[in-house]
Amino acid sequence: MEKVRQVLPQSELPPPSNASRAAGSSLPWKNGLLAYAVVAIAALSLGAAWLHAYPALDRAAPDAFAAPDAGSTDVHHYPPSSPTNVFPSLFPSDVGHAGPTQTGAEPALVATAPAYPIHTGAPHLLGPEALRNHSKQPFDIFRHWGNLSPWFSVGRNAFGIDASPEPPQGCRVTGLHLLHRHGARYPTGQASFGGPANFSARLAQSPQSWQARGELEFLNDWTYKLGEEILTPFGRQQLFDLGVSMRLKYGFLLHNFTSTNTLPVFRTESQDRMLASAHNFALGFFGYPLDGQYQQLVTIEDHGFNNTLAPSKTCRNAHAPARGDRAVPFVRAWGARYLRDALARLAPQIEGLELTLEDVYVMQQLCAYETVAIGYSKFCELFTEEEWEGFDYAIDLYFWYNSAFGSPVARAQGVGYVQELVSRLTHIPIEAHNSSTNATLDDDPATFPLGQSLYVDATHEVVVLNVITALNLTSFAADGPLPTDHIPPNRAFKTSHLAPFATNVQFQLLSCASSPDPQIRIIINDGVAPLTGIRGCPDTAEGTCPVPTFVAAQRETIRDTDWAWACLGKWEVPSGTAWNTTTGDPPRRG
Repeated sequence: MEKVRQVLPQSELPPPSNASRAAGSSLPWKNGLLAYAVVAIAALSLGAAWLHAYPALDRAAPDAFAAPDAGSTDVHHYPPSSPTNVFPSLFPSDVGHAGPTQTGAEPALVATAPAYPIHTGAPHLLGPEALRNHSKQPFDIFRHWGNLSPWFSVGRNAFGIDASPEPPQGCRVTGLHLLHRHGARYPTGQASFGGPANFSARLAQSPQSWQARGELEFLNDWTYKLGEEILTPFGRQQLFDLGVSMRLKYGFLLHNFTSTNTLPVFRTESQDRMLASAHNFALGFFGYPLDGQYQQLVTIEDHGFNNTLAPSKTCRNAHAPARGDRAVPFVRAWGARYLRDALARLAPQIEGLELTLEDVYVMQQLCAYETVAIGYSKFCELFTEEEWEGFDYAIDLYFWYNSAFGSPVARAQGVGYVQELVSRLTHIPIEAHNSSTNATLDDDPATFPLGQSLYVDATHEVVVLNVITALNLTSFAADGPLPTDHIPPNRAFKTSHLAPFATNVQFQLLSCASSPDPQIRIIINDGVAPLTGIRGCPDTAEGTCPVPTFVAAQRETIRDTDWAWACLGKWEVPSGTAWNTTTGDPPRRG
């Protein structure tokens, strides 16, 4: 091959005569050139075939180890701590001369439009250029990331009700209670399984001792660009857009506040991402400036403070691995199945570092986290569609056994919010503070007003699943206990449907000509949820239930839920499949 490189350049060849070019003569120099060309083409063809057959052994020089900063954390601190060009007096936020400021009518899209708008979920994000073994069927990778998926409209009949969120014929919307999750965030600081920061730390520990090839070659100069827990730019946009969406659909409910000369009270928690989510929602819903348009209650999210939007802070058993963190054995068992081929495929592509099953799982996490943080991720290209479906189900297992119907502390953590919901629906203060409710705030009509037509509460995905469990929305538990050897076909419990980034649950109140009682529906990410698991609620085509029936059933749940036993009791359950629940309850007392 060295000889080929010396001969092929045109500058080193003797120039042919015009006659020989015209005649196409077979002079010795030309024969030599053709021979070398044949050899070169053959060598290139063999090389291409070899690479195609063995993509894991792509071209990396044998002594080319990873860059010294591979796997290290890349942080940009903005804004600068002491900028030199700040002159507040020269940059006032309001200089007057605003021009006309007359407002128009409030929008009421949910009541007046001929159809309901669909939210597709991921503007500004870029999916992988190609997925391994890409099929001809449409495949949206953003919808296969479980709780890390951006929220999207799940569509009619996603939960078994062939209806959409606009009010049924003969009904009108009279109120909305909205429970939503924060927007897309960086990874949390701790992870019982996986955790992107753990993987990057392994790479950064000794970059001089490993090198990656083939599909993983990008790791040689990859750095960890993720922060911790706060919203990403995309996450901020999600909540702003959600606020805009809700104003367009339910803005007319503000008439009730104008007529009573009051302002809405929205709630969130003190964590940075929770406060930022609430403010971005409000900016979308009300517009800038926010002053004078609503009141934002910020509840303390910390251990020892009762808070229905962060109930684990007073539920001691929620932090006990054997009680509140039971999912890891199930996730590991499923991971050993669905990631077996991926591990065998990727492990040979990195030398000097032994990839584990958990590392490969983290690569899937990194695909999602990097995409919602910086817009795109090379990790997304490493896996097949089937492996992404497996990842989605792995997250279902995690949340089923830690936060939903398979968790022995799920109902107890969700029941406090149910108490508040019942109080708001009945306009009656909470009777007994025997869960995560906060008596100081909930007994004060200023911070917990009753009789309003619009409520907005921001929380975490685990709390949304706690509440779904406590409400007895048992249609989502139809496949439980979830198995670890296969994915149930058409499964009812999908975290990407129930608790993605910016998930939103609408408790929609209706007045219908066909019924003397007010009606309630529960709409999760634009999908109408069946209420047949709630005692007395009828099986209706539109998913409605009379409010008095709904309230009576929830009061029964409140009475039957032993928060003190579930959260503080000294009960034990074996790990794995030796013990299960599909109601979110612990073993009974005694």
